[in-house]
Amino acid sequence: MPRSGEASRQRLLRAALELFIEHGFDQTPVEAIAARAGVTERTFYRHFADKREMFFDGETELRDLLVGAVAATPHGMKPLPTLRAAFHESVPLFERNRPLTERGVHLIAETPALQERSLAKRALLVNALTEALQARGVDGRTAPLCAQVGMDTFAVATHRWMEDASVPLHDQIDQAFRELRLVTAALK
Repeated sequence: MPRSGEASRQRLLRAALELFIEHGFDQTPVEAIAARAGVTERTFYRHFADKREMFFDGETELRDLLVGAVAATPHGMKPLPTLRAAFHESVPLFERNRPLTERGVHLIAETPALQERSLAKRALLVNALTEALQARGVDGRTAPLCAQVGMDTFAVATHRWMEDASVPLHDQIDQAFRELRLVTAALK
C-alpha cells in the first residue's frame, strides 16, 4: 500500500527536528533524517531541496495567503492597516504550525546557515508584500517602506507570541501595530 506523501513529509519534519536537537543541525546528515523517518533519501529530496528548507516549509503558503489577504482588503484602506489585516488572516497558519516552529526557533537562532536562509525568505515576503501593495495603487516609494515596517512589526508580534502563548497572536499583532503608531506619532 503506498504511503501518503503528506504523512512522509510530516515524519521527515519530526525526525529532522529530533535529530537537530540531539546532534545539531550541521552534524545531522540527510541520510540520518530519512532513516529516522523510515523513508529513502530520494523521498527526502522529493519533499525538500535541502535540510535548510525544512524550517521554511510553509513560506510559499504564507506568501500566497498574505498577498491574497492584501488584495482582499477594502479599497481605500491605508497600507499599514492593510498589512495588519493581512497578518491577522495568517494567524490560523501560525497556530497550526506552532508545535514545529516553536522547536525550530532556537535552532535557527543558533545556526548561521538557517539565519541566512531565514533572512532570505523574509526578504522574499517583503518583496511580495511590496508588489501586493503596489497592485493596490500604493506608490513605489511608500510600498517597500510599509512592507518592510509591517513585516518587522509582525515579526515582533510573532516573537512575543512564541515567548508567551498566553496572549493570543491576534492580540500581539494589534499591540505591536499600536506601538508602531505611537512611535511614529512621537516623530512628528
